[in-house]
Amino acid sequence: MSPVAQATNVLQAEANAMMGWLLPTINLLTVKLDRVKLPLKYCKPLVDALQVGIKNRFGHMSGDPELIAAAILLPKFRTAWTKDESTIKTGIDYMRQHIEEPSLQLADANRSSSSDDDDFFSALQSSQAQDGAKQLDGYLACSADHMDLLKSFPAVCKLSVKLNTPLPASAACERLFSIAGLVFSPRRARLNSRNFENQLLLKMNRHLFSFS
Repeated sequence: MSPVAQATNVLQAEANAMMGWLLPTINLLTVKLDRVKLPLKYCKPLVDALQVGIKNRFGHMSGDPELIAAAILLPKFRTAWTKDESTIKTGIDYMRQHIEEPSLQLADANRSSSSDDDDFFSALQSSQAQDGAKQLDGYLACSADHMDLLKSFPAVCKLSVKLNTPLPASAACERLFSIAGLVFSPRRARLNSRNFENQLLLKMNRHLFSFS
């Protein structure tokens, strides 16, 4: 059951765990379980039960445009995580509908902050900004897979942040609550909110400090 354990660790991680990891992880887990099941003789029912459970839990999410777009907006995956063209089309259509136009934002900013004379020439400045559709096409055409790539496409980056801010699992939040319970013990129940928050912050980030 190594694939299941690996997929669980990926989705429950605290670092590099974003909503866009969900569908690629589930898709790859399904593929790996199909491969694992082939040589099995006695544990096939267990694998079948796992696959049914995964389908019941995540099957309806496989066609969710937001989740598909979230995966495509991560350079690590882009469109390589599935071979289903209709799925990719659903995600790209969603992105084209919801991506913001930088040129329009720049024009609005110019109108609100500049004089009447400047507004006359604002169209020249806004026309220089690359529109959202071109940024999306440029992003999809790139071969780089590092997150810094998104900085080159501001409109794409903004949509990626919006869709990938949620976590794919609640494990990180549960760990936070667990550590908070250790800090706010019965013998320390008179801690004020500021002191409690500072102690929790220090405890959660102790790996960043070196006391040697």
